[in-house]
Amino acid sequence: MVLETTVLDWLLDSDPALRWQVERDLAGEPQEVWRATRARVATEGIGARLLAHQERDGQWAGGSFFPKGFFGSAEQDEPGQPWVATTWSLNALREWGLDASALADTAERLQANSRWDYNGLPYWDGEVDVCINSFTLGNGAWLGADVSKLVAWFPEHRMPDGGWNCEAEEGSGSTRSSVHSTLNAVRGILDYERRTGDTRMREARRTGEEYLLERRLLRRLSTGEDVVPGVRTLAYPFRHHYTVLRATDHFRRLSLHEGAAPDPRIAEAVEVIRGRRREDGTFLQEARYPGRVWFEVDVPIGEPSKWVTFYATRVLDWWDGLN
Repeated sequence: MVLETTVLDWLLDSDPALRWQVERDLAGEPQEVWRATRARVATEGIGARLLAHQERDGQWAGGSFFPKGFFGSAEQDEPGQPWVATTWSLNALREWGLDASALADTAERLQANSRWDYNGLPYWDGEVDVCINSFTLGNGAWLGADVSKLVAWFPEHRMPDGGWNCEAEEGSGSTRSSVHSTLNAVRGILDYERRTGDTRMREARRTGEEYLLERRLLRRLSTGEDVVPGVRTLAYPFRHHYTVLRATDHFRRLSLHEGAAPDPRIAEAVEVIRGRRREDGTFLQEARYPGRVWFEVDVPIGEPSKWVTFYATRVLDWWDGLN
C-alpha cells in the first residue's frame, strides 16, 4: 500500500524524534533532510525534555533501573513500574535517534556513580536479569561504553532451547525460554552488532531468533494459542513487552542489516498488524503500560497514534516490498 498523502502529512507533523524517522523510512527524503531533523532531537521536543531531567551524576531519577528510594516506598505498590530511571531514559533517547555526542561523558559518569539494584554491581557490567542486560548492551554500544562483560554473558546464559529467560536467572528453576526475554536479548545483540561490527554473539542471537520464528512470533508450539497475553496489542512506548509489532520490527531490522529476505514464518504476525489498519491508514493506540513517566509521548488508548502508525506502516511497507 502506498501511504496516503494525508496520513504522511499527519505523520510528518510530529516531534523531531518521530519526524526524522518518517522522513527517512516512509517519505524517502534525502539524507541531508532527515539528518537535519534528527539533529533537532537534542534541542527540541521530547528529546530535549528528557535530557533536561538528567542529573549531574549521569543518572535519571537517581537510579539505574528503578528510581532512588523506590523499594519500600508507596510507589512500589502501584500498578506497573516507574519508567523514569536511567535505563528507561537511555532506551527512549536511543530509540528517538539522539546523537550520542549529546550525552558526552555519560558513560563514564554512570560507571562511576550508578549501581544496579541487584547487589550494587557497576552499571556497564550488567547484572543477572537478561532484559536489563539487553538494554545495557544496546545503550553501551551507543554511548561507547565498555560492555565486554555482557558480550561474554549472553552466550553463556542461553537456555537449552536457544533463547533466554530472566526468571531462570532469578532463581525460578525454569528451563524454558521466554519470548519477552528472548526478544529483548536478540534486539540488544543486534543493536550492538550493528553499531560495533562485533559478531561474537551472532550465533547466540540466531538461536534466539529461531526460538521466536518456530512460534511464528505469535503462537505456542504446544497448543497454537497466543504465545503471551497481549501479543496482538499495538501500543507505544513498547517498554519491555513482547508484541507482534515489536517482534516484526526486529526482523525488519535484521533483514536490512544482513541483506537477506525475511523469513516466511513471520507472515501471520505481519497480517495481524495489517488487520489493525483503519480505512484512513492510521492505527490506534491499544494499550498504556502503567507506571510513572516524566511526560507522555503518545496519545491515550483509543486514539490514532502517530508512533504506532509509523512502526506498523514501516513493517508493512518493508514486507510488501519484498513479497
